[in-house]
Amino acid sequence: MGGSRERRCIVTGEILPEARLVRFVLDPAGSVVPDVEAKLPGRGLWVSADRDLIVRASRRGAFARAAGQAVVVPEDLAARTEAAIIQRLLSWLGFARRAGELILGFDRVERQIRGPEPPALIVEASDAGADGRRKLQAAAKSAGYIPYIIAALSNAELSLSLGRENVVHAAVKPGRIAERLIFDAARLKGFRVPNPWAWEGFSGA
Repeated sequence: MGGSRERRCIVTGEILPEARLVRFVLDPAGSVVPDVEAKLPGRGLWVSADRDLIVRASRRGAFARAAGQAVVVPEDLAARTEAAIIQRLLSWLGFARRAGELILGFDRVERQIRGPEPPALIVEASDAGADGRRKLQAAAKSAGYIPYIIAALSNAELSLSLGRENVVHAAVKPGRIAERLIFDAARLKGFRVPNPWAWEGFSGA
């Protein structure tokens, strides 16, 4: 997967895996645009997937130095980057639904966790209630399984994207789509504080 490659952050100089960076390019007018899919033409300008570092790159001329030319940096570049990552995550969830790899609803997710083939990851609305989180965590502990948790998307964002009312709990079966979701979710941590499950005292696999 693309995340195995490494790039240099133009702000810190650190060499990091792509999963911890965001690629930027210049559009025909010389404006800096986020390229979260890393597919747009042009020279890539890589910055750590962190709001503060993108703001620093914007204010201190890092994009112009890395590009070797004058550039236009939108004032809301960090917000645009966050929105692009979120849209990417929501698109992958839509793909999972259409492919039959998305499990929706608390009861179905709990059954999947306790079943012979647990999901690759669990998606939980950032504004989900603590009771549901505790129950799913208990199910996971009982099954000896620690899932990857994506808990940075709101109920409204998930519901709108998936065309369902009140989407709070979902899960994704193992496979390429789950891998891409995990890849992109890692980058969102630099923009939104995750709401991870706590696993104190857990001795499972």
